[in-house]
Amino acid sequence: MTVSQHRPNQWLNDAIFYQIFTASFCDTDSDGIGDLKGITTHLDYIRLLGANALWLNPVYDSPFRDAGYDVRDYLKVAERYGTNEDLEELFDAAHARGMHVLLDLVPGHTSTEHPWFIESAQDTPSYATDRYLWTDHWITGGDGLPFVGGAYPRNGAYIVNFFAFQPALNYGVAHPSRSWEQPALGGTALDTCGAMLDVMRFWLSRGADGFRVDMADSLVKRDDDGKPFTIRTWQYMLGQIREEFPEAAFVSEWGRPEESLKAGFDMDFYLDWRWDGKPNGYSMLLRDTDDQFDRDHDASYFNADSGTGIGRFLREYEPRLAAARELGGYFDFITGNHDTPRVAPRLTPREIRLAYATLLLMPGVPFIYYGDELGMRYRDLPSKEGSYTRAGSRTPMQWDDSANDGFSGADAKDLYLPVDELSGHPTVAAQEEAGDSIWTTVHDVLAIRRDSPALAPDADFATLFGDDGHRAFVFKRTKDDVSVVVAVNPGRDTETVQLPEGDGSEARTLAYAIGDPALEYTTLTLPAQSFAVLQ
Repeated sequence: MTVSQHRPNQWLNDAIFYQIFTASFCDTDSDGIGDLKGITTHLDYIRLLGANALWLNPVYDSPFRDAGYDVRDYLKVAERYGTNEDLEELFDAAHARGMHVLLDLVPGHTSTEHPWFIESAQDTPSYATDRYLWTDHWITGGDGLPFVGGAYPRNGAYIVNFFAFQPALNYGVAHPSRSWEQPALGGTALDTCGAMLDVMRFWLSRGADGFRVDMADSLVKRDDDGKPFTIRTWQYMLGQIREEFPEAAFVSEWGRPEESLKAGFDMDFYLDWRWDGKPNGYSMLLRDTDDQFDRDHDASYFNADSGTGIGRFLREYEPRLAAARELGGYFDFITGNHDTPRVAPRLTPREIRLAYATLLLMPGVPFIYYGDELGMRYRDLPSKEGSYTRAGSRTPMQWDDSANDGFSGADAKDLYLPVDELSGHPTVAAQEEAGDSIWTTVHDVLAIRRDSPALAPDADFATLFGDDGHRAFVFKRTKDDVSVVVAVNPGRDTETVQLPEGDGSEARTLAYAIGDPALEYTTLTLPAQSFAVLQ
């Protein structure tokens, strides 16, 4: 395996990210849609929770047919969110608080309303002719790639990445076999790379600290197994931009650290994948069901009634973690994100507390999706701006019990999405004052994480107890001769675990607990639905 030459920047070693879907976080101009100034006004809240870095979903100018992932102008903030100056003020305010900000880079496609595409779609385009993948004739199909034909004057069809209005930018084809296909890292592909590098330079020079990269593995079409051509393309781009902005950080939406970190990314996400009923490791923990409201058939580990042991997760996770460590980067856990159904109401508040406490102390850099620290509920809502089933995870932040949950002064009918009006819906105001709330759990666990080198992103990870036949999971994190043991039992029955003798386990003390776990010498007793941190 080729080991990456890049190592994550030092600031990532202490980073705890908070992801914000800007449209739903805080509306300061009462138009019903969140804005950048709303984020700036709540930076102290984010710091109080324990996070010190942000990831913002796309805030660029867009027709918003896919919630901003259809970019019309990479260099301009969408009017609904404010101005470029508002974003720069957010950077400055965050930096003044010791915080960092990642923007969301969408390198694989644009909107059909982007000037590049508008020009390329003309009958006789004068520039940007090859910025997108166009076939050579109106009746020519996409050679196995998704395409749209007959929509524009150009004599050809264009390849799409996702929706029909998201034409794929041209980073080439791994093995060109048609006259209209250009090679990866050939002249046309390098021109596209140059255009995307200019986008990065624009925002990094104005205060952004890096990017989360959307669909990072999608650049080169018909790539080979292992994505070698896409990897080389990212190595080319990241190698250049790091010379100019050595402190910038890059996290990929890829889900396979053995590839993404080789490409030069600092970090990769453990994405929520469940295809044809087959979950990946992350889904095994939190969302092992096809129906997000169906608890009875949910086999996820943190469902108290699932009976699922941790063994199958570890078999999927540990090889990926090992690959990330060998390549020198981080494989990160998320509480959720804008594409992922929230775990409530399928999981109970107690189950969510156990889940987040565990995830936040695992290796890598943690990412908390706005509102997850409250247990905001996933809701069955109509599609909004191309969200479809994802709308239910993008609802307004629930600040307090005032009108619109404190999100906006607009009339309720004008809100981006409706607020949760069900009885007992969680709010920041209520949970900050509750000793056993999800918010308090997240806050307290993040404080523990910050205080121990053994819980750093690159600290060693070793499973002390975990299999298919038991519910308990116990692991140890170690760095600089300091170690921490973390234990969880999400099940309904008490389980007892013998910690190893001779490594200091007999001298450990209970530093944090949910429920009533007990440690007597090296015997750890984990009652039903309990959690412990032993230092």
